Amino acid sequence: MTLIKSISGIRGTIGGKTSDNLTPIDAVKFAAAYGAFLKLRNPQKENLLVVIGRDARISGNMISSLVANTLVGLGIHVVDLGLSTTPTVEVAVPLEKADGGIILTASHNPKQWNALKLLNEKGEFLNAADGEKILELAENESFDFAEVDDLGTYTIDNSYLQKHIKEVLNLDLVDVEAIKKANFKVVVDAVNSTGGIFIPALLKELNVECVELYCTPNGQFPHNPEPLKEHLTDISELVVKEKADLGIVVDPDVDRLALICEDGSMFGEEYTLVACADYVLGRLGGGNTVSNLSSSRALRDVTTQHGGTYTASAVGEVNVVQKMKDTNTVIGGEGNGGIIYPASHYGRDSLVGVALFLSHLAHKRMSCKQLRDSYPSYFMSKNKIELTPEIDVDKILVIMASTYKDEEVNTIDGVKIDFENEWIHLRKSNTEPIIRIYTEAKSQKAADDLAVRFIDEIREIIK
Repeated sequence: MTLIKSISGIRGTIGGKTSDNLTPIDAVKFAAAYGAFLKLRNPQKENLLVVIGRDARISGNMISSLVANTLVGLGIHVVDLGLSTTPTVEVAVPLEKADGGIILTASHNPKQWNALKLLNEKGEFLNAADGEKILELAENESFDFAEVDDLGTYTIDNSYLQKHIKEVLNLDLVDVEAIKKANFKVVVDAVNSTGGIFIPALLKELNVECVELYCTPNGQFPHNPEPLKEHLTDISELVVKEKADLGIVVDPDVDRLALICEDGSMFGEEYTLVACADYVLGRLGGGNTVSNLSSSRALRDVTTQHGGTYTASAVGEVNVVQKMKDTNTVIGGEGNGGIIYPASHYGRDSLVGVALFLSHLAHKRMSCKQLRDSYPSYFMSKNKIELTPEIDVDKILVIMASTYKDEEVNTIDGVKIDFENEWIHLRKSNTEPIIRIYTEAKSQKAADDLAVRFIDEIREIIK
């Protein structure tokens, strides 16, 4: 199961057989379905425009070329940002007055993977209904290609590195002068993808001394690209060695941000959003926040301290964004280090996260570790069970919800069970063939023990 078709796009491993893996034929088919969807959505419009960009994966140029030329073959004009980031493409779509966007990236997945992430005309991820329509168009191959005189055009635009950075620096709460005066020194691990271009360029504008680690955008990931503690030993050691103020880690498409304290300890990707929200709420004098069900209680605590209201959404960026709009949220995101700041745009953006966090640190005049220690202390355990065809996930979730019906149970996305001092969230992943098992408690041991207990219970059900 290495080709995953979902409402958010298509994701798979390179090579192999069509419909089993992300082959050139699958890339063309899905790009054609997306183009056909845009034509149906804009029946009176003659000159449709799509912005595309890619991370630095080895397969990126191939997949990007296939997607671009498929759109051109449908009569759709393409603006190609080349090596870019997910948030940069999201920013570019409305600036170009485009009808949509496609990002060629498998985010935190290993180098064998690639994907097409699909955006609407606002530069936001498609909703479920739109995603289902594209899946249907792809399944039925319901697309008509353009005749020779009606082919689309293809344009390369390399200006969005500076445009995106300028947009970030112009945000009201990004205190450029305070950051410049702080004379920060940071180490950046960009896992040899496009963050190695974008994050150092942003830091240069902020007068931050930048030590680059794995910042060559060649797609040769030096470690597992998901920014988790067990993958970040190299940067932790280098931060201490360089006597840096902090470390900055991004995933291959630069929508997830993890931070390392000056002593090499993890700030915790869950606390990236907590810290940025603390800063924004403090400057605004309060406001509402949103994160997904798998995110830390710490955001709720900080929001309440500032007099605001916290709301949890289903997992998935499109669900977080919709809940943010519904609740008039000033900042939100996901506990995986994804910052969504509506004053910029409704998408996870590590450039915005870096700028807000450095503004916060500059104003606080304390070390990164001191800042982390100032927040409520929760500990998470993130686990997963690989799925095989005979495992009935829905049955497992129903049994779990029934077993713990006397606790606070939320079933809007999988099953989340809130106990007094800890919680567990069980859900089927949208992007990988796994059950995700997230727990949080007031000590690492308690979080780990809770996870082990539920994994054992699930394995008993599977038997």
